[in-house]
Amino acid sequence: MTPPFQGSLLTCDDEVHPGPLGALVRRTPLAHGAWIDLRPGWIGGADTLFQRLLHRVPWRAERRRMYERVIDVPRLLAFYDEHAPLPDPALDEALRILNDHYAPELGEPFRTAGLCLYRDGRDSVAWHGDTIGRGRTEDTMVAILSLGTPRPLLLRPRIGATAPLRHNLGHGDLLVMGGSCQRTWEHAIPKTTRPTGPRISVQFRPRGVR
Repeated sequence: MTPPFQGSLLTCDDEVHPGPLGALVRRTPLAHGAWIDLRPGWIGGADTLFQRLLHRVPWRAERRRMYERVIDVPRLLAFYDEHAPLPDPALDEALRILNDHYAPELGEPFRTAGLCLYRDGRDSVAWHGDTIGRGRTEDTMVAILSLGTPRPLLLRPRIGATAPLRHNLGHGDLLVMGGSCQRTWEHAIPKTTRPTGPRISVQFRPRGVR
């Protein structure tokens, strides 16, 4: 059972509305031609959107082969291909704003949405890059909207032993990984033994990037 998420006590905004991007986006260059953008508090009414996605999305459990055995994926998943209607109109608006801001630089729009539900601190995602498809050989972007309990997203270069970079993604925050980030860096959401509520991650990607 997914534990309840304690929403903000400082807002009673039930209307969900992605905010502007523009000058509010902070870009951090990384090594090897990679970069990340951060827009804190992008989603107004994030409590409402979290609850709607939690109950509307047809979350599914998956099992995957890892080395010599098949294991449970430690999170619940959903995927919306480019022709599938998104589960909430706020995500359609978020996609439009992302494309208005990033498509000129990316050269194409974001088209798909993958969703992950991290039920508690036992759910995680291991070190990886989105290299299934064009992300293995081409520069691209992946935009991540984080809702619910804040969790750290770690980044490390594939080459060179350096301490991982840590970004604590908060409720309603947007993080975009761009340039060579999927090819030359890896990212992860680690497990934690601390009492942790649920988190939903929405990943917007261009066609052919997973």
